[in-house]
Amino acid sequence: MTLAIGTTWAIAGLATAGVIARPMRWPEWIWAVAGAALLILLGLMPLGEAGHAVGKGLDVYLFLIGMMLLSETAREHGAFDWIAATAVNAAGRSRARLFTLVYATGVVVTTFMSNDATAVVLTPAVFVAAKKAKADPLPLLFACALIANAASFVLPISNPANLVLYGGHMPPLGAWMAAFALPSLASILVTFLVLRWVERARITGECESGVVRETLSAGGRLAIAGIVLTAILLLVISARDQPLGLPTAIAGIATGLIVSLLARRSPVVLVRSVSWGVLPLVAGLFVLVEALDRTGVIAWIARGLRSMLADPVWAAGVSGTLLAILSNLMNNLPAGLIASSAIAQAHPPQIVTDALLIGVDLGPNLSVTGSLATILWLQAIRREGEDVGFLAFLKIGAVAMPLALIAALGVRLAIG
Repeated sequence: MTLAIGTTWAIAGLATAGVIARPMRWPEWIWAVAGAALLILLGLMPLGEAGHAVGKGLDVYLFLIGMMLLSETAREHGAFDWIAATAVNAAGRSRARLFTLVYATGVVVTTFMSNDATAVVLTPAVFVAAKKAKADPLPLLFACALIANAASFVLPISNPANLVLYGGHMPPLGAWMAAFALPSLASILVTFLVLRWVERARITGECESGVVRETLSAGGRLAIAGIVLTAILLLVISARDQPLGLPTAIAGIATGLIVSLLARRSPVVLVRSVSWGVLPLVAGLFVLVEALDRTGVIAWIARGLRSMLADPVWAAGVSGTLLAILSNLMNNLPAGLIASSAIAQAHPPQIVTDALLIGVDLGPNLSVTGSLATILWLQAIRREGEDVGFLAFLKIGAVAMPLALIAALGVRLAIG
């Protein structure tokens, strides 16, 4: 190994560790950007290639911008409070029923709006619901985090990592459903059963009900309408195999502007409330992966994948499991990028590619920084004064993720 390769790996590893551990409580994006900048300054990553790597994430950035604007618009105009009061009253004083209701809502939001939407749109509403119900918020928040990954391969739009892994060329919707409908159902059910069992003590008993539900403002109604229309738009665009980023950004910007103007509020207030740090975080991760590609590591991974293809079922099971673990060591977006590049070089059969997608989507349920969705989820709950440490999440993820992964991969391999 040359000095340049070793230094590149060391910087990428330290930057990833910074994203996961957040030394000095600095935001995740600082560590990813610092690692990328150091690679450029040391001449290990040409500036032009770094810019090209950042450009690869354009569709993801646009998608996130739209979702974050939709979320903040709904928050500012009371939509989350209204949704929370509705959920609490529907639970009928049962903490277990409230937990199930939150989980089911998470399935719908993740399926039709993406796992990132569950993190930034649903999580704040769930936190408010827990406060209104005077229930322990953590089981409900964990439900949001885990379902954001467990349901993220129901549809192509359910996770931006799906777009990343398939290199922007998604399978037709019919082929997707044939491959992933049953595995995603297995993932959702197993994750629910495990989480409900692990959190059984904290969701037992009664909670408040009959809370006052304020009349939803015109801005709140428009914000909810914007979210629903965006979900329909994304489903239609996905069925037509078109990029999702720009339409999502346009929908988020349009919703934010219209609601702000009608409410006679400055859109600047909305823009300032968005957690923009997620964008440089993703950009930094793209640069780190491009730097690793230059060291030949992806070619080495592709050769390893090709060596297993004599038995496609074995290759699918092993590669999907390994990618699930890798997604927690370096976040599933860069892991998905690496897998996508390896797929392009190895040309594996479809069952192997599908297993890799299950691994990159579901694997991050092991750790709190395994996916962009859980990082966004962390940011959302920190804004509400709550926090979940790495070990606290791992105690649940170490049970939920392996069992759900075995179930989902097992079903996919069984249907052939």
